[in-house]
Amino acid sequence: MAFIDEITIHARAGRGGDGVVRWLHEKGKEFSGAAGGNGGAGGSVWVRAVRDIHRLASYRHVKEFAAGRGEDGKRASRHGRDGTDVVIELPIGSIITNVSAERGAAPTRGNPFNKKIILTQEDEQVLLLAGGRGGLGNEHFKASTNTTPYEWTPGKEGEEADFLIELELVADAGLIGFPNAGKSSLLNALTHARSKVAHYAFTTLDPALGAMEEFVLADIPGLIEGAARGKGLGVKFLRHVRRTRILFHCISLELDDVVAAYKTVRAELAAFDAVLSTKAEVCILTKSDMVPPEKIQEAQAALKKHVATVYVVSILDDAAVKHLRDTLVHVLRSL
Repeated sequence: MAFIDEITIHARAGRGGDGVVRWLHEKGKEFSGAAGGNGGAGGSVWVRAVRDIHRLASYRHVKEFAAGRGEDGKRASRHGRDGTDVVIELPIGSIITNVSAERGAAPTRGNPFNKKIILTQEDEQVLLLAGGRGGLGNEHFKASTNTTPYEWTPGKEGEEADFLIELELVADAGLIGFPNAGKSSLLNALTHARSKVAHYAFTTLDPALGAMEEFVLADIPGLIEGAARGKGLGVKFLRHVRRTRILFHCISLELDDVVAAYKTVRAELAAFDAVLSTKAEVCILTKSDMVPPEKIQEAQAALKKHVATVYVVSILDDAAVKHLRDTLVHVLRSL
């Protein structure tokens, strides 16, 4: 399934049912009074956070969401049933913007201040659009001065709006770096994830997640110079770095200049969002099995002039992978 991290939908809450005019008929009496029930409330539209980063892809061909209409009132003072709610499941990290409100539409009862709604916890449920109120039946208007009311009111329309939904992955650490920096292989080794790996650039077209102890790691597809301006995979995945607590910057030892690679990616992060340049970071030199020991030492020494912490690993060395995993878990627990 293709990864989708941005969609626009149209949602509509249900209309309230109408109140009705009905009369109570009792045996032996021609007329006994008003007995028209109220209409049921229209169904509301809710969003709920789920732990599934591919959930938006299931809405590729479903852009309209409508809650149920409330049932009209009934005789014998019975109210109509409420309309059925709609619950839209969205990935944790979804940002929901009411674009209708940005065009000047009235605020909704679910979000009276038109703020962006951000889903941060699994099973978090938020009201998006409120259903219309049910109308009043004639029994509601019965009084000592009005024993035979013919008044009733119609149900109110439910709220309706267009919404932009953008996903920013929520992870403890983000693996960043050039294409072919070994991020996917490292994610697989550290977490037993199953990211696609191949010997050509941009094999990772979608972010991938894996669990390392209690921590979630995200493999962010390869960044290149100009990514913040849309080059390569561009800004499509840069926003997924925003919510990570720390960056694991992967640099392949096969590169001639590891410092230049480090500076290029750092510049793209800063160009996209200055906050990213302030995040905690460690560097991980990958593919140590591909170069002689003296080059590893030179690369470490050069990088340590720019970043405090530099680790070295080869995914072919189980002991090195275990040591790195234990170290990174300790780093995350100390944040």
